[in-house]
Parts: sequence; structure tokens; C-alpha cells
Amino acid sequence: MRHARRPQPPQTGAEIIDFDEALLAACPPEMRAELMAEAAMLAGAFAPDGRANRIEAMARALQSGNRDQEMSRARARRLAAALRALSRGAGA
Repeated sequence: MRHARRPQPPQTGAEIIDFDEALLAACPPEMRAELMAEAAMLAGAFAPDGRANRIEAMARALQSGNRDQEMSRARARRLAAALRALSRGAGA
């Protein structure tokens, strides 16, 4: 008996996933709320005018390793993702 081939669905291209969005979505709701609150506090202190480019600069600095010794790399990455979400107006 021959194996029947199932028709393959047409390829529509690659799916683009926003890593920051996925990272925040993977956090428990309490952690996500805490990260967004901390991001808002940082943005208010260092970018009081709400300029997205200043908020993005903070996120890049955190992600590149410019962080407090007490903050883990994972926490800095999550906070950077929250800052980017804030800069895009996608607050919690």
C-alpha cells in the first residue's frame, strides 16, 4: 500500500515575533505589572517629557549591561522590554 501524501498548506512567509512583547507576555501578571510600574517610574525620572528616544536609550543601556550590580541580567532584559513597551505606548 502506498502512503498518501497530504497536501501541504501554501507557505505564506515567516512570522515576525516581537521578542519584547513575547518576553513580557511570558511573565506572570504580577511581575509584568511590577515591571511596567518600574519602567514608568524610570521614564518619569529620566525622560519626564515622555520622549520615546530617551526611553529607548535607557532600554538599550540596560540590555547592553549598563545596570546596577544588584540587578540580574534577566531582570534588566525584562525591564528593557517594559521600557520599550512603554515607549511604544503599550503600557500594561
